[in-house]
Amino acid sequence: SGLYDLIVPQDNLLRKINDLIDFTFIYEELASKYCTTNGRRAESPVRMFKYLLLKTIYTLSDVDVVERSRYDMSFKYFLDLSPEEAVINPSSLTKFRKLRLKDTDLLNLLISKTVAIALEKGII
Repeated sequence: SGLYDLIVPQDNLLRKINDLIDFTFIYEELASKYCTTNGRRAESPVRMFKYLLLKTIYTLSDVDVVERSRYDMSFKYFLDLSPEEAVINPSSLTKFRKLRLKDTDLLNLLISKTVAIALEKGII
């Protein structure tokens, strides 16, 4: 976190969003979409949602948001990744949307909740 304090300015939009918004509501909204007893451990639904949020904020494709997450430290900070940590495969975003967010209204609901929280906190 010390490195992020040096590289990502305090007034950075992604830092503000990450510091002020509690994304745990994602777990509650998607709890029924995950099985806790079978298969390998899934990528964090909060992190996957944050990838989609970055995609929306910056108007990027799946491939572009993942590629930018490799080197953009504000993206890594927002995604709660350490600087050396690997990013996901872009196909994981497609699977997340198809398997976890089958209903596009759910994605819109989650984004709307996030925007409402950001507006309430004065971030945007």
